[in-house]
Amino acid sequence: MDMNRTLGNVLEDPAIARIAKDAIRKMDLTKETMWNKTLQELKEDHFGGDLAHGFDRLFAAAESGNWYYPLYSGAELQGKSEREGTNLVWFPSADPKAGERPYILLVPGGGFVNVWNLTEGWPVAAQFNDLGYNVFILTYQVEGGPCRLDNEMGDFARALEIIRGREAEFGVRWDNYITCGFSAGGYLICLWNVAEKGFAAHGMPKPQASFPVYPWVSLKLDAEIAADEDQPEDFNPEEDIELFGCVYTEAMESPLEIPDHAGNFPPSAIFLAAGDTMVNPEHSRRLAAALEKQGIPCKLEIGETGGHGFADGTGMSMAGWTERAIRWFENGRK
Repeated sequence: MDMNRTLGNVLEDPAIARIAKDAIRKMDLTKETMWNKTLQELKEDHFGGDLAHGFDRLFAAAESGNWYYPLYSGAELQGKSEREGTNLVWFPSADPKAGERPYILLVPGGGFVNVWNLTEGWPVAAQFNDLGYNVFILTYQVEGGPCRLDNEMGDFARALEIIRGREAEFGVRWDNYITCGFSAGGYLICLWNVAEKGFAAHGMPKPQASFPVYPWVSLKLDAEIAADEDQPEDFNPEEDIELFGCVYTEAMESPLEIPDHAGNFPPSAIFLAAGDTMVNPEHSRRLAAALEKQGIPCKLEIGETGGHGFADGTGMSMAGWTERAIRWFENGRK
């Protein structure tokens, strides 16, 4: 990918038209300054990750003709506008042995209001492809309620149903998978591990492992931080109900509080960087402590610098985290 192409020029290419509007779901990039910046400028000024590598893999996938899979049929979209545009994008690895390994269900973040495929989807999937792993990138619902989290868990289940129905086409075992999620997506892959909400509740197989990356996981922690800083501990009640299905204080005492409901987790490798001002690193520490208490294999890696949003880690202290996650998994989660 030519690094002198602008982001707008790349996203206007007809070959990727189906997914281009969801480069950052629910954000009109044509109105953002990044639209007219080159990939090189974005790399230097905004994102440290390898956007070009992600785009190269995206275009290669699109050229194959079998890459974009809507989660819901036309009939299922009737009266459910929040489901429109939800999809799986299929990035197969060139490694002939990839089908013998678990595939990765990759879940970008975006604060539950966006889905950042541009940074936490395509470039990260490309790295996992290079490591010999097939990847499905999930674009999930970020509208609707009450309890949008339940809708998003439904998106996870639907994604697995699609993979099961096309198992031979994809060359994978549908029930052999790893989840990887960022920030809000990190919360979602963790919620998928909670018995009352995730894979067990949907009658789906358990992941082989999970890789939460700078995840937000604890409502109680945020309330404690707000109290220490003399700020109101509750979020906007209407926003609470739309996302959680109840007010924040009730959600804290429910299965939505991940560290209190971690007994069903698979082995998990957690990655974050110091200096994260968007999601307090204590979220990851609490998750790791909860897993260790349950006797569940866990790796916690905290980079020296990088803060929030390091994505694939290219050019930062977290460079190579995808490989370290895979090697940890392959070496017996030790």
